[in-house]
Amino acid sequence: MTARLAILGGTPAFADRLPFVRPAVPPRDDVFARLAPSYDAGMLTNGALVRELEERAAARLGVAHVVAVSSCTTGLMLVLRVLDHLGELDPAAPVLLPSFTFSASAHAVSWNARACRFAECDPGSFQLDVDDAKRRTDGIGAVLATHVFGAPCGAEAVEDLGAAAGVPVVFDAAHAFGARRGERAVGTFGVAEVFSLTPTKPLAAGEGGLVATQRDDVAAALRIGRDYANPGNYDTRFVGLNGRMSEIHAAVALCSLDRFDEHLERRRAIAARYRDALADVPGVAAQEIDPDDRSTFKDLTITVEPGTFGVDRDTFVRALAAEGIDTRLYFDPPAHRQQSHAVDATDLPVTDEVASRVVSLPIYPSLRDEHVDTISAVVAEVHRQSSAIRA
Repeated sequence: MTARLAILGGTPAFADRLPFVRPAVPPRDDVFARLAPSYDAGMLTNGALVRELEERAAARLGVAHVVAVSSCTTGLMLVLRVLDHLGELDPAAPVLLPSFTFSASAHAVSWNARACRFAECDPGSFQLDVDDAKRRTDGIGAVLATHVFGAPCGAEAVEDLGAAAGVPVVFDAAHAFGARRGERAVGTFGVAEVFSLTPTKPLAAGEGGLVATQRDDVAAALRIGRDYANPGNYDTRFVGLNGRMSEIHAAVALCSLDRFDEHLERRRAIAARYRDALADVPGVAAQEIDPDDRSTFKDLTITVEPGTFGVDRDTFVRALAAEGIDTRLYFDPPAHRQQSHAVDATDLPVTDEVASRVVSLPIYPSLRDEHVDTISAVVAEVHRQSSAIRA
């Protein structure tokens, strides 16, 4: 691509705009057929389809239990509540987590009336910086780490961090159903890992979440916790909530699971195409992923270094928007800078710097190779025409 960029008066690469995401929805008729028995029986929530989804997900992940819930956020909230109920969290102790994560991670902590203690992220992988986190463990009640953008974090090091502090470890695996850390599936680490099934995720149900755990007591408490912690006699065991998954969402998830491997491999192929095309663009860096790991590439996220690339991240995003390319700024602002969780955290300079440079590009199974090539060419052209853009 050598044409004049749209931000400089040229013709947009995508006149009809290219969306950031298009959910990989299963065929409608398949969903209706799967749902019909539950619907005809009047079982609209927490029924046979939910149980089938839990069993298939547990078998795929290689864990003892999967508990389906109404959302990943609900799952995170309930896991922390269950650990409190089981006496494994010190009363009112803060939870250590990265600030470079989606707000739901921090929301789940705050909804449990606990303080967030934010730690730095690694500037290349964007994952929790365990060395920085080690300096922040005094008095914590738990560690909550995230598999950022579907790439596995260093889960073993996070588990060691929790063990050294004597606290449980939970993973926000919202982006990471289908990811692998070496030979292990994401979902097999910590006390529990929680996945999201919203439309932007690799496995979509519309809405919903899955909690994976090896522990019988945690699973049992989660199952009643998602139903107000009512064991069946209305004498609630602890303060639960309505976190049930509907049969409709389970039907969509099951049909999505039928085609999941195909869609996941397509996402990985698109990511590889992007990464190859952008590798030689000065000032652009893709998320670092351990070579033995497999990401879901829920997002294809790059950083832009203004001094080398030629323009800053926000100008770059405006240039892409002018070409009809939709993007997202995950996670800017980071959690410690958001109004909901604003804290005096001036000691997180790496997180602030990373948040100011990241941008996520379109990635979804129906994205065509020529679209990836055009987007990559636009990125390179913004660098080449950066002097004109600055002027």
